[in-house]
Amino acid sequence: MDNKLKFYKEEDNFIQCQLCPHNCKLKENQFGICGLRTVKNNLPVAINYGEVTSANVDPIEKKPLFHFKPGKDILSVGTYGCNMKCSFCQNYEISQNKPSSEFIDIDKLIKLIISIPNNVGIAFTYNEPFMWYEYIYDVAKRIKEYDKNISVVLVSNGYVNKEPLKKILPFIDAMNIDLKGFTNRYYNDICKAKIEPVLETIKMASEQTHVEITTLMVSDENDSVEEIVEIAKFIASIDKNIPLHLSRYFPKYKMKNPPTLVENIMKAKEEASKYLNYIYVGNISGVDNNTYCPNCNYNLITRDIYSTNIHFHGDKCPNCKEYINIVF
Repeated sequence: MDNKLKFYKEEDNFIQCQLCPHNCKLKENQFGICGLRTVKNNLPVAINYGEVTSANVDPIEKKPLFHFKPGKDILSVGTYGCNMKCSFCQNYEISQNKPSSEFIDIDKLIKLIISIPNNVGIAFTYNEPFMWYEYIYDVAKRIKEYDKNISVVLVSNGYVNKEPLKKILPFIDAMNIDLKGFTNRYYNDICKAKIEPVLETIKMASEQTHVEITTLMVSDENDSVEEIVEIAKFIASIDKNIPLHLSRYFPKYKMKNPPTLVENIMKAKEEASKYLNYIYVGNISGVDNNTYCPNCNYNLITRDIYSTNIHFHGDKCPNCKEYINIVF
């Protein structure tokens, strides 16, 4: 087990963790903002290496990834801790606390991955996966040495420094990145972070791996049509084929705002669709989340919650031959 931090700098009287933009300065037995990275016996370590708090087999659409291995399942695992402090956190029991966990070594984890029928790989999710960086890096590297066809997925807030991201990306097949809003005010006040590193992560990741974006629209905070349009414009400046998932907020953790108005989300989807080819809606029943060809509107994938019916394969629309950004 190698739980020593991979990215840090030694100073005279402290060690600086250089994994994420907080760049926490740590002394013996002091923890970073994430609550996981510390100094023990003068060594910088992560206390959650291999410690699993949650493990489930999920439809990959639940991550949400609609354009990566549609119709398949994926083993989803998480640990504890996070480098953001979002007041609406949907998984605060593990991200903001330290629940019971079980150590799973890498060989055992790979055996579990390959033993599950219809399973395409592993998704690191539930809490912020970059807070598990050392373990995920070791797992992902070993997986690709064992079988390059096993997919490695990160469901992340994107709050990571460039060098760690650059080092791990060659082993990552897909990411869903939360773009929580489009103002520093929102990131500062609600998430205790900054937006710029997240935007940089999206740019860098989209150059090397499959990326989809999720924005939780929190009522009276970031749910204006104008803000969602700005998000759509930013994504389109990278690639208008990157899928955007707009998710409905419900009161959770410290946030007591009322649930997001459905009409706000649907109006935001309508306006954002002027800039992006694929926009989906989460946490609302009865909406059309099918995938259509952006050129001829041919129904490529029919979805009923997490059930999928795929009407084509490859990367071309069977009707008009338009390029379709879906990984099978």
